[in-house]
Amino acid sequence: MFKRMLALLLVLLMMAGLTACAQAESRKIVFWHSMSEEAGALIEDYVKEFNETVGLEQGIQVEAVFQGTYAEAVTKMNGMLANRQLDSLPDVMQLDATGKVSFAAAENAYTIDAAAADHPEDDLSGLLAPAMANWQLAGAQLGLPFATSTTVTYYNKTALDAANAAAPVTLQDIAALASLAKDGVTVYAAVPNTPTLANWLGQLGSDLVNFHNGTEGTATALDCVENGALAEFLQAWKELYTSGALVNTSGSTDEFVAGRQLIMTSSSSSVASLLARIGGAFELGVAAYPQVNSTASAGATVSGSCLVMFDHGTEAKDAAWTFVRYMTGAEVQADFARGTGYLPSNAAAAASDVWAQLVAEHPQYQVGLDQLMATPDTMRSVTVGPSADFYYAIMNDVSDMLEEDLSVEETVDMMQDDLGGMLEQYVRANP
Repeated sequence: MFKRMLALLLVLLMMAGLTACAQAESRKIVFWHSMSEEAGALIEDYVKEFNETVGLEQGIQVEAVFQGTYAEAVTKMNGMLANRQLDSLPDVMQLDATGKVSFAAAENAYTIDAAAADHPEDDLSGLLAPAMANWQLAGAQLGLPFATSTTVTYYNKTALDAANAAAPVTLQDIAALASLAKDGVTVYAAVPNTPTLANWLGQLGSDLVNFHNGTEGTATALDCVENGALAEFLQAWKELYTSGALVNTSGSTDEFVAGRQLIMTSSSSSVASLLARIGGAFELGVAAYPQVNSTASAGATVSGSCLVMFDHGTEAKDAAWTFVRYMTGAEVQADFARGTGYLPSNAAAAASDVWAQLVAEHPQYQVGLDQLMATPDTMRSVTVGPSADFYYAIMNDVSDMLEEDLSVEETVDMMQDDLGGMLEQYVRANP
């Protein structure tokens, strides 16, 4: 009798094990990400912690797959969408702004609106509104903010203090520092591109392209020409260049860290790496993004990346949603901010002891979050179909204005032709 009972018990245990394995297999999801180095290591840690806690409890196992840069990952996604390899797409993907249009058009996109409808018990109100707004398109919430950033001004506070100069507020303030450009030291190096031009035009109350910078519909034309905002910015930019304070290159973090460039505009997520690389050689100053002029508003658009989901059936969708909520929760967001310099996109993370301690030790971190919260959500990042060509055309046209001494009017006409032509061509090719 005992042997029969023992054999029955073993059979039952084996069946339970097989059932558990089958459940785990049916709930395995794939997560594509584009984080490398320290940030990539943190991603792997979070996935491991999820699999050993929430995932273990709910029968979900996440496989994290590094897909290279955002551009490389989006290219791979676009290829699969074009070839209808929908089953090969991940369950969850870290996506930047260049992939918003194609993701939104994907027939198996599982938007946040759809997920929230499927899970009305989940409260998303704790996620910061400016960060959420950046991942909306045509009224739909595509993803949840994960690696959130904005663009700020970094400056060599030691050098500016020695010159009795305060942190620059406007482009004119940077021009006033032109006398410091000597002995192999430049003051500021930058070439406007899509996101930075959107920042400066937004300060002037204008979008770069129509349909609210392409967030409410497919952009078809420039919005900044007739209202004069583009000309106003170009005039200020040309005056900055003429002052001698601006070098017409994209700048270099290496030059800034070495003390050979005094001012740099870059992602707020660079705080951690800059502090580490400077290592006390000079005091790192962080200020808000420079205003076009004294009458312009302050602020800069939100950037970074979000987490989006693809529909691979009900069980996979539920598992993906559970993982996305975990990655955008307060604990992960606070730790990710501390470890990388990205801003917490969760209000509870921004109010946490982890963030408070970080800011107490390094006040530079707070500047980006303050700017994020002060920037109105009417300042949207740009979403256009021909994103890469559009980006480089802006850089080339503004550079031509400076290097060939074109007038502001000539440059506006050139950008209208080049950028407007790209938008028109895209619309014709994608009716």
